[in-house]
Amino acid sequence: MIARALTWWTILRICIEERMVYRGDFALGTLMRFLPIVTQIFLWWAIFESIGHGSVEGASIVGYSFQNMVAYYLLTMLSRAFSSMPGLASGIALQIRNGEIKKFLIQPVDLIGFLFLNRVAHKLTYYAVAAMPFALVFFLCRSFFVGGWPPFPIFAAFVASLLMGFLIGFFLEICIGLVGFWFLEVSSLLFIYMLLSFFLSGHMFPLDMLKEPFSTIVDYMPLKYLAYYPAAIFLEKVQGPDLVRGLLVEAAWLLFFFVAAQVMLHRGLKRYSGYGG
Repeated sequence: MIARALTWWTILRICIEERMVYRGDFALGTLMRFLPIVTQIFLWWAIFESIGHGSVEGASIVGYSFQNMVAYYLLTMLSRAFSSMPGLASGIALQIRNGEIKKFLIQPVDLIGFLFLNRVAHKLTYYAVAAMPFALVFFLCRSFFVGGWPPFPIFAAFVASLLMGFLIGFFLEICIGLVGFWFLEVSSLLFIYMLLSFFLSGHMFPLDMLKEPFSTIVDYMPLKYLAYYPAAIFLEKVQGPDLVRGLLVEAAWLLFFFVAAQVMLHRGLKRYSGYGG
C-alpha cells in the first residue's frame, strides 16, 4: 500500500512539474478568456431592458434578475474550468489506434489511474496559475452577486458539486475515449458530446428556461452537473430536498461512469491486439 501510494505521488509530482514549465503565459490567457463575458453582459442587458421597458431594475426571467444572470455566467465559467477535459478522450483513442496503449500493460499504474493523476496535476496547476485572474474578475464583478456569499452549508454543497463535476467530466470522457477499442475513430462521437454539452450543461443559458418535458429529461441527465448545477447551488436556486436530491443524483452518475470506465477498460484490453515493436 505504501509503495503504491509513493508511486502515485511520484507520478503526480512529475505531472505538476511538467505543467508548470509551460504555464508561464497562462495567467494572461486565462484573463483573456473572460472577455466574452462582456458580450454576454451587453446581450442580457438588452434583453432585460426590453422586458423592463427601458430599465433592468425589477426585470426577471424565470427568477433570474440581470445581476443573477451575469453572476450565473461567471459561476458556469468556474464550473466548466473544473469539469472540462480538453484532449482527454481524443488522446486515449489515439493511443489505442497507435498502439501506445501497450505501455499501460506493464506500468505500475493502470491507464485510468495514470490519466487521473495527470488531470489532477493539470487542474492543480491551472488553478495555481489562474487563481489571480479569477479573483480579479470576480472582484470587479462583485456587485452582480447581490446575495453575497451563501451560507456555509450551501457553499459546502457548491464545492462538493464542483468536485463531483470534475470527476463526472473525467470518467465520462474516459468512457468516450475507450470506445476506441471498438471503433478506430471517436471524433464524431466526441463532437456530438461537445455539442450536447454546450447546450444541455447550462453553459449557454440557465436550464431553468427549459419547458416540460425537456426540463425533466435534462434534469436527470449528467450534463447539467458540468456547469449549471454548481452555479445554481451558489445562487441558491436549488434548496432543501431538491438540493439533496440533486447531489445524490450527481453522486449516482459519478458512480455509474466510474464503473462504466472500469468495465470498458477491462473488456477493451481483452480484445486489444498489438503487433510489432
